[in-house]
Amino acid sequence: MRLMVIMAAGLGTVIAIMVGLFLFSTIPTQNYSLDVDPMKDEQSLFINARVVLTNTGKFPLTNLLVDYGSTTESVSRLDPGQKVSLSPPSGSNLDNVVVSTNEGLNVTKEYRKPLKLPGMIGS
Repeated sequence: MRLMVIMAAGLGTVIAIMVGLFLFSTIPTQNYSLDVDPMKDEQSLFINARVVLTNTGKFPLTNLLVDYGSTTESVSRLDPGQKVSLSPPSGSNLDNVVVSTNEGLNVTKEYRKPLKLPGMIGS
């Protein structure tokens, strides 16, 4: 019986630590932070591309300028935790994307390609 109580207490402690680490990892630590996730999915007849911007900081980001190479697009404001998905205009350079903000952030990312597995649509 005593062993069961010790095991339950240990399991409870481990679960509490894991929950605490999860919650701590979701709290923004920087005032201004931006996650940029550009993705291009090359199909046989067309290319499906998108850029997802996520404000991972504590404060809003303003006047985001998304540079696709040949064209640009702007987002006026992105609140903390807010996510916006953009579609690059036709004819855009799909090698990399550059995003800058009024707060001094400048992020350059290459487009990633999704994993293709046999049997999946578009494989």
